[in-house]
Amino acid sequence: MKLFDLTGKRALVTGGTHGLGMAMAEGLANAGAELIITGTTPSKMNKALAVYKEKGFKVSGYIFDITDDKLAATKIAEVVDDGGEIDILVNNAGIIKRELATTMPVDDFRRVIEVDLVGAFIISQLVGNRMIKNGGGKIINICSMMSELGRNSVSAYAAAKGGLKMLTRSLATEWAKHNIQVNGIGPGYFATSQTEPIRVDGHPFNDFIINRTPSARWGNPEDLAGTAVFLASKASDFVNGHIVYVDGGILATIGKPSNEI
Repeated sequence: MKLFDLTGKRALVTGGTHGLGMAMAEGLANAGAELIITGTTPSKMNKALAVYKEKGFKVSGYIFDITDDKLAATKIAEVVDDGGEIDILVNNAGIIKRELATTMPVDDFRRVIEVDLVGAFIISQLVGNRMIKNGGGKIINICSMMSELGRNSVSAYAAAKGGLKMLTRSLATEWAKHNIQVNGIGPGYFATSQTEPIRVDGHPFNDFIINRTPSARWGNPEDLAGTAVFLASKASDFVNGHIVYVDGGILATIGKPSNEI
């Protein structure tokens, strides 16, 4: 189990104040990592820090917009000054705007790309340069099944997550010689507060997901923790440029006929 031990490591998780980001952060902390959480909403940050601390985790929080490169540079320097270098980076912060491509405002499209793709590049560049000087590190980009698939009303999100997949592979190629492993996690459909309204028996989308997923269930946020720990630990030292899809098997199948036994 020493391969998965993160004791003494500092892990920066962007958007780690709730949902899947918090679940992955807790997994890293349970493996021994110190947490550094970023967010944009003070009330959510305060609530999240209280949850982490109640569980006995060492954690600190920083409020800033990851798309502001100058402010981000200041904040990353502050993180290092406050507690030391960053060993693990999880680029989790992201947004989605659901709108048909025929009517989506261009400003909304740009904003999704800025947060989900450009923001991840900004933080990766800032942290990656420090990792190069320090002899290595782990970067985990939170991609999506939309890194592989299209769907109505999420053109901006799919474009950003597809770009994040290729950014992952490009950074892995460029930084492997510096002992930096850059990989991604592609979550499937998970039971979160955002999906709660549609996760009821009889709701068309709930029935679609249950029938479409070979595991026949929504993912639990905790299902991501093990993959995050693996990609953050020495166990993945020769794994680079890959996206691990934690999706209950959706991407492995074209689905099943409705009358299949």
